[in-house]
Amino acid sequence: MLLISPFKALRPKQNNASEVIAPPYDVLDSKEAKEMAKGKPYSFLHISKPEIDLEDGINFNDKKVYKKGAENLSNFIKEGILFQEEEESIYLYEISMNGKIQTGFGCVASIEAYEENLIKKHEYTTPIKEDDRVLNIKELGAQTGPVLLTYKENKQISSILEKNKIGDPIYNVIGPDSSNHKIWIINKKKEIEKIINEVNSLGKLFIADGHHRSAAASRVRNEKIKYNKNHNGSENYNFFLAVAFPHSEMTILDYNRIVLGLNGYSKEGLLTNINKNFLIEEKDKPYKPRKKNEFGMYINKTWYHLVFKEEDKISNDPVKLLDVSILHDFIISPLLGIEDERRDNRIGFVGGARGLKELEKKVDEGSFDIAFSLFPTPIESLIDVADANEVMPPKSTWFEPKLLDGLISHKID
Repeated sequence: MLLISPFKALRPKQNNASEVIAPPYDVLDSKEAKEMAKGKPYSFLHISKPEIDLEDGINFNDKKVYKKGAENLSNFIKEGILFQEEEESIYLYEISMNGKIQTGFGCVASIEAYEENLIKKHEYTTPIKEDDRVLNIKELGAQTGPVLLTYKENKQISSILEKNKIGDPIYNVIGPDSSNHKIWIINKKKEIEKIINEVNSLGKLFIADGHHRSAAASRVRNEKIKYNKNHNGSENYNFFLAVAFPHSEMTILDYNRIVLGLNGYSKEGLLTNINKNFLIEEKDKPYKPRKKNEFGMYINKTWYHLVFKEEDKISNDPVKLLDVSILHDFIISPLLGIEDERRDNRIGFVGGARGLKELEKKVDEGSFDIAFSLFPTPIESLIDVADANEVMPPKSTWFEPKLLDGLISHKID
């Protein structure tokens, strides 16, 4: 079984790419998307966040939203803003940001391999978000947001990709976060075969970001199989859109926590109980952890540096060793009373890209009472958890830079 395959991307004309690109659908709310798309009729947000073209306040999962997205996609194709590649290709994808470069490839990944756990997961999905992606894919007849994959660094793959950076890229665009995205087409069969064979020799890939998109693609495939008497496994719906990078080039930022309420504790009472398992030092400025087992905590306009001191209480389970687990198991659950971080609306999550000032803002304005800053989860920990067929706590990783929507999409109908 092949892990990946080439495909005929649905993509923008070269001179339209800068007008089309957009952040991933799930990093903006509807209001932010509407503001970003103002005066940009060809922004991919009209497809990925089509509620911006409907009445204010409409639910993101209203049937009208999905139909509007399909209508907008159809119009983009009719107007020649998007076109479908004639040849099956692999798309060499390079992102540079803050002096760091990551080089990978766009492809379609096998849903059969995903279902057989050769494309490994590390997160649970939530039903409402998964249902949303299912309806999105079915109505569009396309997958428009790539799943971010990673693989253990492979020198042969890196060498093949570097050799195929020939001439000018078909796209050279700057994302909203100032990241530079370049894409080259690889359409020579021999080069495609080399990449596919090397990837297959890895034996497995790992989902870094996009668990809802991959799970939804799997559900859509299984539904289509039921109604296709001539199903043979080669149909486009048997694959999901993906971009893969070596693990050594991936960047994970901190994913911080904010909590409403102190579960009946005073500040002093909470500090006393935290001190049973953590060393506590008051700080005169925001504290960003520098290594594993360190945490920042902000409460009542004061920052604290926490150091976990009870490592012998943790098993060698790769999930329990995560800082997000330590914070949950020793503070958030026993002291703040939040058992299920996926479902309890007293806890919020703030991606590291927003900075520690965002934590202060959320607490100072009264939306939340306490905030925690964390050290970023290492990519090796993600791989260890996935390899153990276990699942990370919610919001354990925040990858930067984000892939752009709009550069490559995958038609399944």
